[in-house]
Amino acid sequence: VHRLEESGGGSVQAGGSLRLSCAASGFTIGSYCLGWFRQGPGKTREGVAASCWGASYYADSGKGRFTLSQNSARNTLDLQMSSLKFEDTGMYFCAASRSVGIWNRPDTYNYWGRGTQVTVSS
Repeated sequence: VHRLEESGGGSVQAGGSLRLSCAASGFTIGSYCLGWFRQGPGKTREGVAASCWGASYYADSGKGRFTLSQNSARNTLDLQMSSLKFEDTGMYFCAASRSVGIWNRPDTYNYWGRGTQVTVSS
């Protein structure tokens, strides 16, 4: 059974940092494309970053502030977020895709975690 579990969310002030972690079980993350998505209040789900077969991708909104870190031994993909802004607030989801697709499209992904909440206060 493919399973993804997010952790590390919380409440921070603008300018602060958080490190989210996605723990995978039932499959090896190196064989999949793993993405981070977020969904803010009243907004559609949007891609934040992804690690796909050795390549990393970032949305323009997170470039220079967000960094992915993959740990093969632990089978985890972390998202380090710094200089957080109010607009980074939302539920953050981890997702996995077996096949090549557009990294920031939700329908590319086959498996999803339940999410972890990030709240940034201004």
